[in-house]
Amino acid sequence: MTVLLIVVPLVLILVAWLMATANRLNRLHIRSDAAWAGLEAALARRAVVARAVAATGAAPGALREIADHAENAARYDREAAENELSRELAAVDRSQLPLALVAELVDAEQRVVIARRVHNDAVRDTLAQRRRRTVRWLKLAGTAPQPEYFEIAEPQLSGEVAPVPRSSARVLLLDDEGRVLLFHGGNPSDENDTFWFTVGGGVDPDEDIRAAALRELFEETGIKLADDQLTGPVWRRRAVFSFDGRSYDAEEWFFVATASTTTVDTSGFNQIELDTIDEHRWWSAADLRATTDTVYPVQLAQLLPSLLESEWDGRTRSVR
Repeated sequence: MTVLLIVVPLVLILVAWLMATANRLNRLHIRSDAAWAGLEAALARRAVVARAVAATGAAPGALREIADHAENAARYDREAAENELSRELAAVDRSQLPLALVAELVDAEQRVVIARRVHNDAVRDTLAQRRRRTVRWLKLAGTAPQPEYFEIAEPQLSGEVAPVPRSSARVLLLDDEGRVLLFHGGNPSDENDTFWFTVGGGVDPDEDIRAAALRELFEETGIKLADDQLTGPVWRRRAVFSFDGRSYDAEEWFFVATASTTTVDTSGFNQIELDTIDEHRWWSAADLRATTDTVYPVQLAQLLPSLLESEWDGRTRSVR
């Protein structure tokens, strides 16, 4: 009786432990399967975006076929196929792509990186459990296939390789004398990188660029205009630049407006503007041609006279 009182609880404890171990292993296999499904979805989305990139003509001609092969490759061939797609995407000149497509591609690549790490973490935990002696001896894994790591090279996602897409609305604010208002500021990470630039800033998510231009104009100058007082966009500028340690792929849309006053109220500046902008002034075309300072857009001195002399014809022209 004494032996039974000792043995039975021990057997029950052992059975409970084995059941708990088997259940944990089962949950780990489910987690691994779910992580693989998530990784497959991320890879499939990257393939879709890669085909959209190929359709622009800004990528190597074989990109579409490589994306199709990667998406449809068998598991044993998938790593090599996905690595080939990564290499082709890394070779794409992203400055030639529409800004929205750059953002889509960067997001797709980031999701692949995250999904791969989640998958490999799940595989690591599952394999660690399967390698335990008790699990192996008692075959607690049953017939579940052993999960495998997915080893592909991760694309560099630093700012230098994948600039942050940024759409902005800018205003060529003119006074009665045809002078344009420019702010002077600098790059916080480089004290020698200073420049003059027009009124304006980033477009908020789901915000219309005209609405963004009017909002930025009011915030930065205190001048409030109606929508019909804004002309354009007359210019579009695409530029990749670094600011405060990050790289940006900027798409800037320029509107024209005439100010009824030359008094500028900068009390609406945000903290970044307060930290980086030190002065403002009104510039004539002659002033712009004579200065040795850096001015953006760089063609402003050249194009300002024609902007003043003729009415806008409805076309948006690319400028530097």
